[in-house]
Amino acid sequence: MSYETLDIRRDARGVVYVTLNVPEKRNVLSARMIGELTEFAAAPGAARAVVLAGAGKVFCAGGDLGWMRAQMAADRATRMREARRLAEMLQALNTLPLPLIGRVHGGAFGGGVGLACVCDVAVAEEGTRFGFTETRLGLIPATIGPYVIARMGEGRARRVFMSARLFDAAEAVALGVVARAVPEAGMDAAIEAEVAPYLATAPGAVAAAKALARSLGPRIDADVIDDSVARLADTWEGDEARAGTAAFFDKVPPPWAG
Repeated sequence: MSYETLDIRRDARGVVYVTLNVPEKRNVLSARMIGELTEFAAAPGAARAVVLAGAGKVFCAGGDLGWMRAQMAADRATRMREARRLAEMLQALNTLPLPLIGRVHGGAFGGGVGLACVCDVAVAEEGTRFGFTETRLGLIPATIGPYVIARMGEGRARRVFMSARLFDAAEAVALGVVARAVPEAGMDAAIEAEVAPYLATAPGAVAAAKALARSLGPRIDADVIDDSVARLADTWEGDEARAGTAAFFDKVPPPWAG
């Protein structure tokens, strides 16, 4: 299968490397990328593990602002449909019956943090910056919320979930977003250290164990996803979202900025 926004390769061991491949746009989550990640997750083929990375200087800068701006002009049904596509992509990756290992570098913002949180384990390069920046635009991190809370826990998430404060890789480790932070020169070895154990495990047992862990964790089902979609659509309809996105594109401070 050919992809426009993803680079996918498979090594002789059955390890699949999925790279977000729109570096000129900092690998933002466009409608095309959302669709292609969903397609991949639905049919990853025979594999032992999947490594998710980003091309260029940034892992993923979050939602495509052009896509979000289009939602401001859309009707509620369209907003709900688009929000659901993002939510379904995250759920498809979260329930992928293969180990999913995140390789995070440069920056992960908004939906980029969400991608790190649906990985079974993520490793960050030292110097990587993280942030839930949605509230600066009058929006909320709604569709990524269930996965962020499942990974971080409510208490730790509340330290960064609403403030839009940027935090570094060391704090991302403390918050549980990533398992560890390593120097750039050590990233290949760190990722290989996460991949290698799976090459000695039974693939069916790994898939079943992952499904068991997910069933014992916080509930993320159709009702939870529906609620996150509705909350995002509600926020898109608010005055703050209109003012925040307009200010961003006009390159002026939003009305609430000090």
